[in-house]
Amino acid sequence: MNTFTTKDYLRFIIPSIIGIFLFMMPIPTEEAVTIPIAILSDWLQLLIGSAIPAIMTLLIIFAAVVSLIARVAKPDFITNYEFRNNLFLVSWFWVIVRILAAIFAVITLFQLGGSSTELIWSEYTGGLLLGEGGLITLLFSLFLFAGLFLPLLLNFGLLEWFGTLMAKIMRPLFRLPGRASIDSLASWLGDGTIGVMLTNKQYEEGHYSKREAAVIGTTFSIVSITFSIVIIKEVDLEAYFIPFYLTIALAGFIAAIIMPRIPPLSLKKKTYISEAEEEESLEDVPDGKSRIQHGTEMAIEAAKKNNSVSHFFKSGMKNVFDMWLGVAPVVMAFGTIALILAEETSFFVILGTPFVPILELLQLPDAADAAQTMVVGFADMFLPAIIGADIPSEMTRFVIAAVSVTQLIYMSEVGGVLLGSKVPVNFLDLVLIFLLRTIITLPIIAGVAHILF
Repeated sequence: MNTFTTKDYLRFIIPSIIGIFLFMMPIPTEEAVTIPIAILSDWLQLLIGSAIPAIMTLLIIFAAVVSLIARVAKPDFITNYEFRNNLFLVSWFWVIVRILAAIFAVITLFQLGGSSTELIWSEYTGGLLLGEGGLITLLFSLFLFAGLFLPLLLNFGLLEWFGTLMAKIMRPLFRLPGRASIDSLASWLGDGTIGVMLTNKQYEEGHYSKREAAVIGTTFSIVSITFSIVIIKEVDLEAYFIPFYLTIALAGFIAAIIMPRIPPLSLKKKTYISEAEEEESLEDVPDGKSRIQHGTEMAIEAAKKNNSVSHFFKSGMKNVFDMWLGVAPVVMAFGTIALILAEETSFFVILGTPFVPILELLQLPDAADAAQTMVVGFADMFLPAIIGADIPSEMTRFVIAAVSVTQLIYMSEVGGVLLGSKVPVNFLDLVLIFLLRTIITLPIIAGVAHILF
């Protein structure tokens, strides 16, 4: 029988409440509902926003140069330290990706090459990512605060407590451990990239199997409420926000039940990145104890291991640099390429052609115009709403907006972040998952749209 002191309980409760507040507490602002982490991110953007593109360019160059040195020379100052080794000693493929990202960043920042390289640095391609207020600059401040305070959610027992309570729901429905509910909540209220950060960290620490990490990262890194508001405004249907978000929730819920049970996610191995498979202890409640009692005991035991302030900030800053130097270059490289394909070629128009008969079968007006929006979202989630904003039919615009949110995988953010993380998914996996989510959610959303309109 464990006997815990008041101090032990407070060590679990206080950091967990602060973590919940920072990552999950909805705060209404003049623009929309957001969370404290996003408010801190916005504050930093206002404070030093104009300098962030240059800072991120330097960080991306640093990641490329050090990764090249690590790959070629394997110096002791990298190989003898686990964190540096994992961050910089990557395969040649990722070294090339980081070098490409550095080239794109420099060209975009200084608009080098003038009109001859405009397809790289224009406001719709590289500029959309690295310009002031662009995605890469937003990720700088978001990664700083989210990474720094992530240990509040991870290290003080909150995951153990929720994991024990939610195991009976998450396992039968989604074939996932209960702790995955925290990832989902953080994404829903905050941002999909926060969900990926949580998932990646949990996977690295051995709490998720390869299959679980892949499922959570591609199924539960949900687009935030705030992001959804921006999308529905873009297609000029703000009055439909509540049915819009309920439709997203319904379609997303059904996709979350189906996706883990079909390839490619069902084919992922159930092995762990390390030998730690402690999730079983969360799901098996000992005789004579309630699920809450067991969860509380597990949470307090986890919190007791984290009593050093310096360790807290060291752990947080490792998260920050892991995202800055490991993820941002991938977003820059893949995001720029995807946006160039979307803006400068007919690539996505051609890919969208097979969706014309499907949309016609679902009796959606303007099917030919809407078809490319079914696939262009793979490049960036905003693109379907931007392209579809001029379509006359409100029903079709509603479907385009809702599908773009439920697809989840887009290379300019979540897709790039996933590829830059340790979560075991590759580019082909993301393409297949994107298409499968589209095929699953499109009929559901179209059905609701026919009822609404």
